[in-house]
Amino acid sequence: MSPDSQLEAAVCLVASNVRDLALRAQFLDEACAGDERLRAAVDEMLLTHAEAENFFAKGRMAVNSPELGELAAAAIRESNGEINFTDEHVGSRVGRYQLLQKIGEGGCGAVYLAEQEEPVRRQVALKVIKLGMDTKSVIARFEAERQALAMMDHPNIARVLDAGATETGRPFFVMELVRGTRITKYCDENNLDTVQRLKLFIQICRAIQHAHQKGIIHRDIKPSNILVALHDGAPVPKVIDFGIAKATAGRLTENTLFTAVEHFVGTPAYMSPEQAEITGLDVDTRSDIYSLGVLLYELLTGRTPFDTKVLLQSGLEEMRRTLREDEPQLPSTMITSLRRTELTLTASQRHAEPPKLISEIKGDLDWIVMKALEKDRNRRYETVNGLAMDIQRYLDNEPVVARPPSQLYRFKKLVRRNKIVFAAGSAVALALLFGLGTSTWLFIRERDTSQREMRLRAEAEDRAKITQAVMFVSQGKFEAADGMLDEVKTFSDNPTLDGVSAFRSVGEWLALQRRWRPAADRYYSLIKIDKLDSLTQVGMDYEAFGVVLAESQDRGAYRHFWQMCVTNFSPVPNESVFIVCVLFPLDKAQIEALKPAAVYFENRCNPPSTNHINQWTYMPISLWKYRCGDYAGALAWSQRGLAQKGKFSACDVDLHLIMAMAEYQLGDASEADAELGQQRDLVEAKFRAGLDRGRSDAGYWFDWYFANRLLREATALIEGSSPPMETVSQSSD
Repeated sequence: MSPDSQLEAAVCLVASNVRDLALRAQFLDEACAGDERLRAAVDEMLLTHAEAENFFAKGRMAVNSPELGELAAAAIRESNGEINFTDEHVGSRVGRYQLLQKIGEGGCGAVYLAEQEEPVRRQVALKVIKLGMDTKSVIARFEAERQALAMMDHPNIARVLDAGATETGRPFFVMELVRGTRITKYCDENNLDTVQRLKLFIQICRAIQHAHQKGIIHRDIKPSNILVALHDGAPVPKVIDFGIAKATAGRLTENTLFTAVEHFVGTPAYMSPEQAEITGLDVDTRSDIYSLGVLLYELLTGRTPFDTKVLLQSGLEEMRRTLREDEPQLPSTMITSLRRTELTLTASQRHAEPPKLISEIKGDLDWIVMKALEKDRNRRYETVNGLAMDIQRYLDNEPVVARPPSQLYRFKKLVRRNKIVFAAGSAVALALLFGLGTSTWLFIRERDTSQREMRLRAEAEDRAKITQAVMFVSQGKFEAADGMLDEVKTFSDNPTLDGVSAFRSVGEWLALQRRWRPAADRYYSLIKIDKLDSLTQVGMDYEAFGVVLAESQDRGAYRHFWQMCVTNFSPVPNESVFIVCVLFPLDKAQIEALKPAAVYFENRCNPPSTNHINQWTYMPISLWKYRCGDYAGALAWSQRGLAQKGKFSACDVDLHLIMAMAEYQLGDASEADAELGQQRDLVEAKFRAGLDRGRSDAGYWFDWYFANRLLREATALIEGSSPPMETVSQSSD
């Protein structure tokens, strides 16, 4: 497609979604900017699109009319429901799916409620390219959405179940049917208070963080793309529609096209300043953080920072200028400025009186929202996880990271708004001060500049090395990536998600080759910089590092690591970190140090919570009981873990081995020996088959090495074939 055709298609796509004819005309005046040829081409495309929609609408009405009588009904039955129209419609079939009802429609795709008939019968959501929109660029964007969703596996992101193409060649994909309500409507209809809204918002943040870890930017976060449904009586938000998602690390499909320069991608009221620029090439994960800030603003106040209607009426260029330059009101100020009736309604929807609502938002929540909405993305939260953690700090009555802008920052803003006045004043001041201390100033400036240049040069060189290492990892050249990471010196000062991922990937590669010492070096670097990922991923990195140190036989390094785990995770215990802390027998001091974390996890299971309780929660408690000499307790907790419905292969082995050791200690040697034999067969078969990175249900590589160490301990105890396991504190360096 030529650049002119891309521009025509882009303007037509945006204009076709503006239903108000006056606003559409105003938009076209701005977008075409006097280009009569472009305006004529777009008008013709819009007319053709409208005629096509009208034609097929009449066709559908005719098909559904009673005048067709029995003759049409017989013809439909004879074709088994497969009516060969160019566009899909209710009643037709797409592959093995029967379309039941159209439930949504976007700029280029239509979503249907469909019924799958094989291999299982269930209702799903099926999304397919709209008639007339199957251009190369739209198909590329649609395939990108399909690939983006397929890469992700998170309870708050709609899952992809299937994908394919219609008989006419237009792509479709099938995803789980989310029977929910848009988040803002759900919150208002159920009068959720501020705390309840924030807890829902944290779940959304975790979903978007998961997408970012997979290299996907959503780029269109808004209430209609976040649906809330009840699961076991609890509200669960689901993020949908990655239709304009853009990969942050490589192309999602072979057909991915660059966003056209003139194509305005996203929803204006939720769009970040950099997303509103003339080019959309300089967009990263922080753009989604801005959109989440808009969503949080709306959940708290009932309004967006900039009104959608006003933005559309202002024209394309003014809209861009507003998003790039105008500062939004503080959320508490926005609520205070509402008319009395609007304020009363907004407060009642949040289960609060107006003064109380203003008081809740004013202060910490104001600054959290405004930090997410910073025009300068370098001043926003670095990750979505950082935003979620700050909200959790607010809920926990802890100091938040977000703070009011400094006086220096306010002064810089004032200078930008009054450039001419400050330029003139500065010229006079410089003229008066020029003769005072010029030499000293030049000397200091030269020294500072030299030091800054050296630091920036070193940082730039390290960033280049990290980028090279990331590229090597993506190509499977781990040896080259490992050598490049050896040369990095200053990365811990300013880490990036790509760099963190590179250290993790190389560490895993070394560990799978049993090169334990160099793997330990990579993991040590990783945990020093691992502040960008989710707490779950950070905990898994600690668990992997502990297993690597255990296999390296460096007990001194392991003891140092053990103490670091206890120190860093005492306030909020982490399940994976606790697991690796009970890998070896413990002395009395270590038992006392771990007791608060053990009590924390026991309380989560007594009574069992519905949140993230599975075999991995029961296993470390069982092993903890065994380390404390409570063999009956260890046996009981193992049995509780094995009774869980969700099975995790490596964890299942761990629980059986702990149970075998507990049974032996309680005098049941024959039962213990039988358990040991069964688990030995499973572990040895796993290692014979060869370990790879693994996955959560079957167990990651470090989970199986953990199981292998428990197998050694159980064998030494029950069969006496090797010396008993030593405690960490007793081991020699």
